[in-house]
Amino acid sequence: MKAIFGTTVLSLSALLSTTAFAQDNSITINSFGGAYETAHRACIITPFEEATGATVNVVTAYSADAFAQLRAQKDAPQFDVIHFSGGQEIVGAAEGLLAPIDPASLSNAADLYDFAGANMAKGEGPAYSIAAIGLVFNTEALSTPPTQWTDLLNPEFGEHLVLTDISNGYGMLGFLMLNQVQGGSLDNIQPGLDAVAKLLDAGAIVVSTSPEIQQEFAQNDAWIAPYASDYAFTLRQAGLPSGFTQGAEGTPASYITTNLVAGRDNTELSLKLIDMSISAEAQECFAEALRYSPTNAKAELSAEVAADVAYGEEGVAGLIRFDPAVIEANRTAWVEQWNKTIAR
Repeated sequence: MKAIFGTTVLSLSALLSTTAFAQDNSITINSFGGAYETAHRACIITPFEEATGATVNVVTAYSADAFAQLRAQKDAPQFDVIHFSGGQEIVGAAEGLLAPIDPASLSNAADLYDFAGANMAKGEGPAYSIAAIGLVFNTEALSTPPTQWTDLLNPEFGEHLVLTDISNGYGMLGFLMLNQVQGGSLDNIQPGLDAVAKLLDAGAIVVSTSPEIQQEFAQNDAWIAPYASDYAFTLRQAGLPSGFTQGAEGTPASYITTNLVAGRDNTELSLKLIDMSISAEAQECFAEALRYSPTNAKAELSAEVAADVAYGEEGVAGLIRFDPAVIEANRTAWVEQWNKTIAR
């Protein structure tokens, strides 16, 4: 396996050290805490500081909280670069809170898959990682991996199936995919709700958090759960036999984006950080550390890591992004319908 952390510093230092940064040689960003922030520091933040001599001030804030802060501080924002995983960049760009990015200002932009940087000119920052939602399964209980979302309806799974509440972002995406393969759409989630009702009647359970999924796999004979690719890796690290497959019908994707905040002075330094985030080296590091899918076509992963993520042209071809703005507009109503369905 590559010595990724080291090569990130070495390969990017030449690029970044050629510019002398004047005035305030620091920027403020958000990160998501926990294991994510640990990887964020190792793969991007620390190499960036070492290569530029700059200081990166990190505020631990998840997407919704960071966006609320950005809105509240619109006349004097604290963030120079802001990261989202729930599609907030779409709203932020429309509200003028985020600045457009010229792809020519990023040396790695040309290496991104088209979907990852499609709306930079509108102010939507590039996606630097993808949380792919597919089928996490017990490799000992299921010697033949599931291959389709419709496999969730297999009567043999019954009480061995774990669903995640749609108050959880990954749970929402998994449900919307189940709804789609049952003939539903963002305009009609009833087919998905009907499928959930049948699964619950067959013995499936609903959990709310990632640790509860681990508990079900560890203690309650869970075989399969629609969830994110990185969690199969988390389960294996906990000593549980687990694998991940992309359903043949498509792979819902949570885009993790890095965005340039409007109205800040350190644009040049901020763009350097964004450029590092979309580099192949940084994304290889994230994939190895957390099993997030790269958006840089030049990222090279070992066979072990590649098996856990959406990787390469074929892997990313199946990615589906359900419109975050539509999800947000309907979230309250959908959760109410969901709660009525599972209250049985």
